[in-house]
Amino acid sequence: MGELYANVIVDISHERVDRPFQYRVPEALRGKIQVGSPVSVPFGAGNRRRKAYVVELTDRAELDPAKIKAVAAVDENGFTAASQLISLAWWMKERYGSTMNQALKTVLPVKEKIRPVEKKTIRTDLPREELETLRREAERKHFRARERLFSALLDMGEVPFDLASGQLRITASTLKPMEEKGWIRVDRDQVYRNPISSLKASGVRVELNAEQRAAADAFKEDYRAGHPGTYLLYGITGSGKTEVYMEMMEEVLRDGRQVIVLIPEIALTYQTVMRFYRRFGNAVSVINSRLSRGERYDQFERARKGEIQVMIGPRSALFTPFENLGLIVIDEEQEGAYKSELAPRYHARETAARRAAMAGAGLVLGSATPSLEAYSRALRGEYRLLRLTERAKKDSRLAETEVVDLREELRSGNRSIFSRRLQELMEETLERKEQIMLFINRRGYSSFVSCRSCGEALKCPHCDVSLTLHRNGRLKCHYCGYEIPMPDRCPSCGSPYIAGFGTGTQKIEELTRKMFPQARVLRMDMDTTSRKGGHEEILAAFGDGEADILIGTQMIVKGHDFPRVTLVGVLAADLSLHAPDFACGERTFQILTQAAGRAGRGEHAGRVVIQTYMPEHYSIQAAASQDYEMFYEEEMSYRRMLHYPPAVGMLTIAASSPKEEVLIQAARGMREAAERVGTENMGEDVGQESGVRTSAEIIGPVDAPVYKVNDIYRKILYIKHENYDILLKIREQIEKLELPVLLGFDMQ
Repeated sequence: MGELYANVIVDISHERVDRPFQYRVPEALRGKIQVGSPVSVPFGAGNRRRKAYVVELTDRAELDPAKIKAVAAVDENGFTAASQLISLAWWMKERYGSTMNQALKTVLPVKEKIRPVEKKTIRTDLPREELETLRREAERKHFRARERLFSALLDMGEVPFDLASGQLRITASTLKPMEEKGWIRVDRDQVYRNPISSLKASGVRVELNAEQRAAADAFKEDYRAGHPGTYLLYGITGSGKTEVYMEMMEEVLRDGRQVIVLIPEIALTYQTVMRFYRRFGNAVSVINSRLSRGERYDQFERARKGEIQVMIGPRSALFTPFENLGLIVIDEEQEGAYKSELAPRYHARETAARRAAMAGAGLVLGSATPSLEAYSRALRGEYRLLRLTERAKKDSRLAETEVVDLREELRSGNRSIFSRRLQELMEETLERKEQIMLFINRRGYSSFVSCRSCGEALKCPHCDVSLTLHRNGRLKCHYCGYEIPMPDRCPSCGSPYIAGFGTGTQKIEELTRKMFPQARVLRMDMDTTSRKGGHEEILAAFGDGEADILIGTQMIVKGHDFPRVTLVGVLAADLSLHAPDFACGERTFQILTQAAGRAGRGEHAGRVVIQTYMPEHYSIQAAASQDYEMFYEEEMSYRRMLHYPPAVGMLTIAASSPKEEVLIQAARGMREAAERVGTENMGEDVGQESGVRTSAEIIGPVDAPVYKVNDIYRKILYIKHENYDILLKIREQIEKLELPVLLGFDMQ
């Protein structure tokens, strides 16, 4: 039998992830070591024993085998959170096609240890009489700093270091000799930065209705029986899914285990965390990309030490180092934000299922508009389907929805972005002192700038996209950040007739203020929320009634609950239908259903106006009637006919290079490799008899939707097959090609 080697991380501190070391696995330890196993290894010139974690097992020696040291021991009972996360990284590497370093940096996301915040306090163990003697001695010798400190200690008993160094003007050099003499001591207590420290717990519980109770009980029964599974909680907007999550969580927390709650994006953090914190108090923490590095480090440290039991955040929160994980909740599981765009291109839904299985935990997926993948699995019995068909509040019901044909508006002479029906309803809503939300899936003042003489649009010189005009008069690329002032003349032909076309959130805000001057208007998009706390400020102001109209992009229509909102206007419902994506119909249905769900969540009835140039499209019709089953049947028939996920598996390979000719040649090589593997692994006649596709369907290579970004050219190869294992083999073969390009893999 050949030699077996283990590549290990000797120190789990994140800045050292890039440097694994290789050790030989002794014959006696074979079968006991796996990826993630904690082991003991001789390290350094002195062969000092150090704890390490196995990140890879291989039969290939990276050095002279005679110079490779052996693993000393394996801790078979020490499979910790770190071990579990390293095993998860290995699975992600194999599943999504990345390097182990890329996977490790994803599951161990805090790359740099930040010095913890310390609270220093000056104290003394001396009797009061002796302290008074020292104070008088300092006064006699004119040691003013010592005198001030001794006086403060006599008055307060202990002195915060900040007070001593600030108001008392006492330096470290003054304290050192006093410490050495034993007169005082400086105690250092680590203080964790808590991003939600201002919230107050109230312990409020909501009485569940019959449907909510049945859903929660289904999970509890399985959990108590020792076999929690995967559940799809499919509930209409406003049906109270969060209350069901919290009931399930309470069962797990009562058992001494921990919970991870994933939310799709940072805009949901404020209201979501408020609800969980009021129920569970200091057991809850939050992590997101807008926290400082110190705050992020502190939250993971608190989780690792068992000082918190619930972590809430976007997909990176999935890798919280909980030792005894009992439940993972993924709210709004259909959201694209759960899919990573960087290697490894993992999907949080699949990765969460893997981590839950490793930890013996339950997984709950929640949505009012489930992804086709999740709903298909639920129908096949892979997930347990839990339904909520009614709104949780007795006085709340689904909003009445109207679809307005913008083609008819144009024919009748209305060129405004507001249809006549929407204008009428907005006026009525403002008169009743109720609130309005206006949604458009676009950012900026105008979508692009074009010359009316030659027809040329102003494009980014580094990316194959148009520049977006903002209200400050500057043109900006939303891909690479390139920015220029609005020119006076067309750069192509010199004509002065250049202007902005299309409508963005800034322009809608301006037009809204002109049409409804009496209304108080807020805008929420990436521009107005770019600074830390921007989301919370806008949402809190709108929730407190400080504005009548909230204008925004997708972040305003997902998960928020504003009881005084009785009108929602969708200004351009079909924008997303024109995206170069086979799932554009699904995206459109989901966002329109979410938008419609914001209206009428309080005691007053809600109205929704969907403005569109394609009122007959099935995704718009289904969203208007809030009919998910109708949409699912239509969309799945389309996916089956054209062989798209989840009807088949699809491997997407993206290649990029700064040299276009190199990219073209490499893309051809990728296709040839895919065809070769497809031929080697399939028998045509067997497939024909079984009715299963035997040859992989290969599309491309084609130009990426945005062909050039930041002077890098990009092409895509799509490969489809019913057998997921065949796609994995094709990916493995292409990974072995020596290509002078950057490769990215996406498995669906």
